[in-house]
Amino acid sequence: MSLCISSINSGSNGNCYYIGNEHDAVLIDAGISCRETENRMAHLGLSLDRVRGIFISHEHSDHIRGVSVISRKHGIPVYITPATLGNTRLSLSPELIRSFTADEPLSFGRLSVFPFHKYHDGNDPHSFTVTCDGITAGVFTDIGTPCKNLIDRFSQCHAAFLEANYDETMLEKGNYPFYLKKRIRSDVGHLSNDQALELFLHHRAPSLKLLLLSHLSAHNNTPQIASGLFEPHANGTRVVVASRYKESEVFRIQ
Repeated sequence: MSLCISSINSGSNGNCYYIGNEHDAVLIDAGISCRETENRMAHLGLSLDRVRGIFISHEHSDHIRGVSVISRKHGIPVYITPATLGNTRLSLSPELIRSFTADEPLSFGRLSVFPFHKYHDGNDPHSFTVTCDGITAGVFTDIGTPCKNLIDRFSQCHAAFLEANYDETMLEKGNYPFYLKKRIRSDVGHLSNDQALELFLHHRAPSLKLLLLSHLSAHNNTPQIASGLFEPHANGTRVVVASRYKESEVFRIQ
C-alpha cells in the first residue's frame, strides 16, 4: 500500500503536513485555519474523515493556529505532549487530547507514527516519521541542528519534508536584528540550506524518492536558491519546494 503525502502549507505563516494511505491518515501540525485546511484538502481530494490524529511538533503559533477548531469540528484527537500543551493557550476538548512519548510508535490501522526528540526552542519539541507497509515518510522542520535522532530517521525515509529555512548570505545581509539572526542560526533555531544539503548528501537512503524542501523563510531564502542548491545533487531523488502560499500536489510513494 502506498503512502500519500502533501504539504498543506509550509512556512512561518503556517505549517500542516498530510500523510496517509487509502484508509487512515494523520496531520503533522495544524498551523493554518480550519477553513483553509478544509478547502486545500478538498481541492486535493483528501478527506479529514480519514485523519485519525493531529500530531503537534511544538507550541509555536505557526504549528498550532488551527488545531483547536479542526479538532473540535471534526472530532479528531490531538496528540501533544503534556509539556507542549502546558506551554500553550489551546482550547482543546479534554476527551480529544492524547499524549505521546518519544521513541514509542502509535498505530492507526496500517500506519505507524514514530515521534522523536529534536533540537528547537520549543518546550518539548518532536519530529515524526510515518510508516505504512515498509514505506516511510518524515516531517523534519524547525530543527536547529541535525542531531543523531534526525540522521537516523532521515536515513530510513522514502520521502521527507526537510527544512531548508535560510540562505546564509541572505540572512547575513538582511534586515533582521542581530538577536534574531543569532536565534535562527543557533542549535535550537532552524536549518540552513547548507545544513539541509549536508544531511541530504551524507545520510539519505538509496530509496529516497522525494524530498520536499520545507519551511523556507519569506525574507532569507527563495525557492530558486534552495532548489538550485539541491538539484545538481538530486541523483534520482525528486526535489520539490513546499509552498508557503498553497498546497502541494498529492505525492504517492510506493
